[in-house]
Amino acid sequence: MSIPYNRWPDDFATRYREKGYWLDVPMTDILARHQENDAIAVIDGDRQISYRQLDMLSENLAAALQRRGLQQGDTALVQLGNVADFYVTVFALFKLGVASVFALHSHQRTELTAYASQIEPKLLIADRHHALFADDTFINTLCAAQPSLQQVILRNDNQPENTLEALMAEAAGDYQPTPTAADEVAFFQLSGGSTGTPKLIPRTHNDYYYSIRASDDICEVTAETRYLIALPAPHNFAMSSPGSLGVFYAGGQVILAADPSATLCFPLIEKHQVTDTGLVPPAVSLWLQAIQEWGSNKQLASLKRIQVGGAKLGETLAARIQSEIGCRLQQVFGMAEGLVNYTRFGDDEKTILTTQGRPISEDDEVWVADEHGNALPSGSVGRLMTRGPYTFRGYYKSPEHNAASFDADGFTAQAI
Repeated sequence: MSIPYNRWPDDFATRYREKGYWLDVPMTDILARHQENDAIAVIDGDRQISYRQLDMLSENLAAALQRRGLQQGDTALVQLGNVADFYVTVFALFKLGVASVFALHSHQRTELTAYASQIEPKLLIADRHHALFADDTFINTLCAAQPSLQQVILRNDNQPENTLEALMAEAAGDYQPTPTAADEVAFFQLSGGSTGTPKLIPRTHNDYYYSIRASDDICEVTAETRYLIALPAPHNFAMSSPGSLGVFYAGGQVILAADPSATLCFPLIEKHQVTDTGLVPPAVSLWLQAIQEWGSNKQLASLKRIQVGGAKLGETLAARIQSEIGCRLQQVFGMAEGLVNYTRFGDDEKTILTTQGRPISEDDEVWVADEHGNALPSGSVGRLMTRGPYTFRGYYKSPEHNAASFDADGFTAQAI
């Protein structure tokens, strides 16, 4: 059984395939490309996992979940922090064909309850170290409200069996991956709306994988890339722009930090010779303040590029990144709904310091509309209208909201 979602019209899908955007390959391919690679894929504190081990652990977990009744077409709710087990879980669920919501670690009862009511999950994966799961109170409430929820797997639990760690240690046996078809829903991203509970965005293998590959090309990600993930790991920026999945695609290395504080990140950058990272403007300010207070940027000598997105970056602050941190800046404007823009490294300084770049694809269509849906002239402020090969066509189970968010031609409207 496939997850229902608003599909691209056939003529658009045909064009996107003909142009090579959609390869009809599931995102399990990201890891399959490197399953014999013994290079380190993820560093989480003292724990280092190679590509070969990441593939094996995710295969073990997928097989263990299948033995417990999970199958292709099911849904899952996952809440894990910036830990290596998050990526093991992501790939396991891709391999199993289970469409998941990857909730942010900061999300609480209201958000998780809302996600569960929308997807009716068969599986919950969470961490006892999160206050919400320190005991079984919320779990019992959630299970009572969602009869579909049949399996609860916890990390850092004190049970000897059925923990996330135990399932990853179970041998996969003769398990064969069962990913969903590439034009089906791979997982749900979370909308970045400022009001109410985030809506769910169905992302297919085809559209998301294209965004990852194209981001790698633009952001110059290679096997030599050492990328610090200091923003929440499930966030769209940290997953695919180019994020962890882009680094894994290229065969590089992901280094995890629990938060973007300078006291935590600077030593990690120095220790692991980090080359790239992504930040939001407030974190940039804190890094620059730390450099001033400590009187040195020596720990950041390996950094080649910092991406900044999530909010507007002032020109003065942007210029300080290059002069005080001593690396290249790349500005990013992206939406979990699809459209991602980057400044290019060959752009002139003014473009890099004062804009958030241009879209990934030549088939990204972008214009600005007034409140009545009429096109506005260049330089006007309005609603950003966009469609393209990796921009979705409808929120999950939200017909009323979709009617207000999309025009007759399939352009989605986002306030800017």
